[in-house]
Amino acid sequence: MAHRSSTGPVLRLKLVTLLFALSSELLLLGAGLKLQDNGYDGLLVAINPQVPENLNLITNIKEMITEASFYLFNATKRRVFFRNIQILIPTTWTARNYSKVKQEAYEKANVIVTEQSGEHGDDPYTLQHRGCGEEGKYIHFTPNFLLNDELAAGYGSRGRVFVHEWAHLRWGVFDEYNYDKPFYINGQNEIQVTRCSSDITGVFVCEKGLCPHKDCIISKLFREGCTFIYNSTQNATGSIMFMQSLSSVVEFCNVSTHNHEAPNLQNRMCSLRSTWDVIADSSDISHSLPIHGVELPPPPTFSLLQAGDKVICLVIDVSRKMAEADRLLRLQQAAELYLMQVVEIHTFVGIVTFDSKGAIRTQLRQISSDSDRRLLVSYLPTTVSPEEEMNACAGVKRGFEVVEKRNGRADGSVVVLVSCGTDEHIDDCLPTVTSSGSTIHSIALGSSAARKLEELSHLTGGLKFFIPDNSNCDKMTEAFSRISSGTGDIFQQSLQLASVCETVLPQHQLTNSVTVDRTVGNDTVFLVMWQTSGPPEIVLSDPSGRKYNTSDFVTNLAFRTASLRVAGTAKHGRWTYTLNNTHHSPQALKVTVASRASSLAISPASVEAFVERDSTRFPQPVIIYASVRTGLHPVLNAAVVATVEPEAGDPIMLQLLDNGAGADVVKDDGIYSRYFFSFAVSGRYSLTVHVHHSPGRSTRAHSAPGSHAMYVPGYIANDNIQMNAPKKAGRRDMKEQWGFSRVSSGGSFSVLGVPAGPHPDMFPPCKITDLDAVKVEEDVILSWTAPGKDYDQGQATSYEIRMSKSLQRIRDDFNNAILVNTSELNPQQAGTREIFTFSPKMVTNELEHKPDGQMEENHIVYVAMRAMDQNSLKSAVSNIALVSLSVSPKSAPTFHRDDLILKGVLVASGLIAVICLVVVVAHCTSKRKKGQLKKDNGTKLL
Repeated sequence: MAHRSSTGPVLRLKLVTLLFALSSELLLLGAGLKLQDNGYDGLLVAINPQVPENLNLITNIKEMITEASFYLFNATKRRVFFRNIQILIPTTWTARNYSKVKQEAYEKANVIVTEQSGEHGDDPYTLQHRGCGEEGKYIHFTPNFLLNDELAAGYGSRGRVFVHEWAHLRWGVFDEYNYDKPFYINGQNEIQVTRCSSDITGVFVCEKGLCPHKDCIISKLFREGCTFIYNSTQNATGSIMFMQSLSSVVEFCNVSTHNHEAPNLQNRMCSLRSTWDVIADSSDISHSLPIHGVELPPPPTFSLLQAGDKVICLVIDVSRKMAEADRLLRLQQAAELYLMQVVEIHTFVGIVTFDSKGAIRTQLRQISSDSDRRLLVSYLPTTVSPEEEMNACAGVKRGFEVVEKRNGRADGSVVVLVSCGTDEHIDDCLPTVTSSGSTIHSIALGSSAARKLEELSHLTGGLKFFIPDNSNCDKMTEAFSRISSGTGDIFQQSLQLASVCETVLPQHQLTNSVTVDRTVGNDTVFLVMWQTSGPPEIVLSDPSGRKYNTSDFVTNLAFRTASLRVAGTAKHGRWTYTLNNTHHSPQALKVTVASRASSLAISPASVEAFVERDSTRFPQPVIIYASVRTGLHPVLNAAVVATVEPEAGDPIMLQLLDNGAGADVVKDDGIYSRYFFSFAVSGRYSLTVHVHHSPGRSTRAHSAPGSHAMYVPGYIANDNIQMNAPKKAGRRDMKEQWGFSRVSSGGSFSVLGVPAGPHPDMFPPCKITDLDAVKVEEDVILSWTAPGKDYDQGQATSYEIRMSKSLQRIRDDFNNAILVNTSELNPQQAGTREIFTFSPKMVTNELEHKPDGQMEENHIVYVAMRAMDQNSLKSAVSNIALVSLSVSPKSAPTFHRDDLILKGVLVASGLIAVICLVVVVAHCTSKRKKGQLKKDNGTKLL
C-alpha cells in the first residue's frame, strides 16, 4: 500500500503534464497561428459586424489567400505556405451552416475586413508597432478592395498584395518605396528613383507626357504634375516589398539585388539589410527546410465560423481570504458596473461562486432590460465563506455546467474568473479548460493569488489582470470594463471615459470634470463608489448647467455605490461633479464614467493598452503600448499616461509618446509607447492607461496608419502611357470641439529576478532609430531624437559617431570605423531633436584610387552612432544613415527596353549625322544643334 500511495501522485502528475502538452499543441492549432511542417495553421480572418452581408467577400478572401499561398511558397524558396484558414463571419450576417466559434474572436484576428472611412481609401495596410524582424498587430482590407476587381490595376492581384502585407505582419519587414522621398542622389552622383531593386526601369511623365528628368526635378524638388511610371514588362524579379504588382516580381530583395542606398523605411528600420535577410533570420524560415521537388503544396482549406449567442459566466472566489483588504466589496462594485453597463444587451449571463467547491448562484439569464441587469446584480455574493481553502477548478467546472445549458457545449462562451488565494488544484483542470472551447479572463486579487491562474487565460486566449491590495483606489473597475464581447463592434461597446479616485478628508470635497465628446453619449452612466457606510453628497452638472443631486442617483448601500444613467444621449461637452465626504474619517471616493457611441455615423475614440510581452526577467525592460484611434484612424497629439502598480510599492506614472524614437517605432501612427524598467519587486504588475485629448487639436494623421501595399499610378505598355484611376480619397475627420478622455486597463505582466535593495545601473540608453544625414555644401548635417540615460528616459552623457565608406565595416565592425570628433556635442534630454554638423574630409581623403590614378566614383559615406551614460553603458548602434558626398547631381540614363520609346528620336539623330557628313559645315552645325535639342528632350531613364 505504501508503494502504491507514493507512486500514484507521480503517475497522475505525469499524466497531467502529458495532457497539458497535448492540449497546448491543439490550442495553438485551434486558437492561434502556428507554423507546422512548412504550413501555417490557424490564420484567422475576421469580418467586422458593420460590413454588410455579401457572400462574394468570402469567395474573394478564399481566392486571395489561395493565390497568396502559392506565391508565398515560391517567394520563400519552397519553404512556407498557408494550410488551414479560419474566416470569422459576423453575427449580423444570416446564420448558415457555419461552424461555431471556440476561442476565436475579432480582437484576435490576424486579418480584419472593415470599412476605412478616411482619406486613405482602400489602401491595404499592416499595423506595425514593433521594430525590424518583429510581428505586427493585424492586416487590414476594406470590403471594396476585396470586391472591386478594377483596383488590381493599381495594386496588383489580391494574392500578391496579401503576401506583401504578410511579410509586414509576420516578419517585420518594411516598405521599399517612399512617397515622401521619391528620388535620391546615389553614390555615382546620379539622381535615382527610390526603388528596390534598382534594376526596375521606367520613365518620367509630366503633364505633357514623356519628359526628361530635368523637367520634373528642380533644385532637388519633385515638380507637381510629374510622376515616374514603370515599364509593365521588366526583367527584375524583386522586390515584393517594393512593387508586388509587376508580373516579373516573384521574390524579395536579397543581398545581391537589394538597393541599400534607397531612402526607404526598410533601410532605415533594418540597418540597410535586405528584406530576405530579415525574413531568412526568422524562426519561420530558419526552422523550415525547403520542400524538395517541383510540385506546389495543396491549396488551403477554409473553415467558416460564426459566433452564436453571447454567453458569459462570472466565477467568483468567496473563500475567507476575500474578506481581506476589502476584496469582496471592491469586487461587488466592479461587477455591478460590469453587469449594469459593460455587458451588451441580449447577452446571457450566469454567476458561480467557489471556495473548496463550486456553487451555482444563478443559471443563465438574458439581458433585455435594466431590470434584468439589476436582477443579476442581486445574485452577486454578499458574504464570504468560513473556508480558507479555495479551488478555482471547482468553480470553473461549475461555470462550464452553466454555459453548457445553452447549447450543450461551452464553445464560444466567456468565463470571468476572480480569485485571491493560493490554489493547489489548478493543474487538475488544465486539460478540461483547454478543450472546452471557452475563453477565460482571469482577475487575480492580491499578491497571494495563484500564479497559475494566468495560465488558464494564456491557454484560452483570454485577458489577465492583477489588482494589488496596497492601493485604496484599485483598478478592478478598469479590468471589468476591458472585457468586451469580442465581436469587434465598437459601436456596441461601453467605453470608459474617466476613472478618478482620491482619498478625501472629512468635510472635504473631490471636484472634477469629464468631457462627453461628440463620438459618445448614448447609455451614459456615472458611478460613484465609497468605502464607508454612507454615500457622499453628490452634485453633478451637465454642460447646460442642469444639476443632479444624490437623490437622483440609484444607491446600493450594500455595495456602497450610487449610479446615474443619463436618459437619451448625454449632452456633449464638460460635465462637472463634486463629492463631499460627510463621513468622520478620510475615505477613498471614486467616480467612473462610461458611455457608448452616439451614432453609427461617427466612430468613437478608443484606446487599447497592452505590453510587448506578459513576462520578463530583470533587467530586460517591458514596452508599454497604447493604441489611440477613432475607428481605424490614428489619433495624434494626445496626452497618454500609463500607471503601473506593483505588488508592493507606490504606483509609477509614465508618459507614452508617439514620436518615432526609443520604444516607439513609427511616428504619428497612433500607437504611443515607452520603455518601462522601474521594477520595485519581483511579481505581478498592473497596467492602466489614461488618454486626454485637448479640444481644437488635430486628431488625425496625414500619413497612413500602417505599412501599405504600393498603388501604382500607371505603366508604360507597348510604348503607351497607361494611367490608372487616382486612388479613392475618403473624408477627413473634423477637429474635436470638446476634446475627449478615455481610460483602459492594459492587464498585467510579471517580472522575475528583481534584486533586493538598491539596483545597480543596468539600463543603457536606447538605440537611436531615426538618424538622418544630409550634405549641405562641404558639411554633413546629422539629426536624430535624443535617447535617455536609461533607455528613453533621462539624459545620456555622450555620443559616439563613426563613419565609413564601407557598409559592411560600419555595420559589422562599428568600433573600427572612423571616429568623428564629438567633444563639443552634449546630449539633450530624451525626446529632444538633436542636430550635429561635421566635415567628412577624413573619409574623402581615404577614398581609394583606381589603378589609372583617378578617384573612386562611389562617394557614399555611411554614418552610425550610439549613446553612453555616466557609467559607460552603451546603447545599441543606431540605424545607418548614408549621404552622397558628390557635388552637382547628374542624370543616370539607362537604355533597357526603352529603345522602343526613344526609337523616333534615335533614328532622327542618325539621319542628321549622315546628312552632316555631306553638307557644308555651317548647315551641319545647325543640324547638330537641332539633333542635340531632340536628345535633350528625349526620355532619360533612371
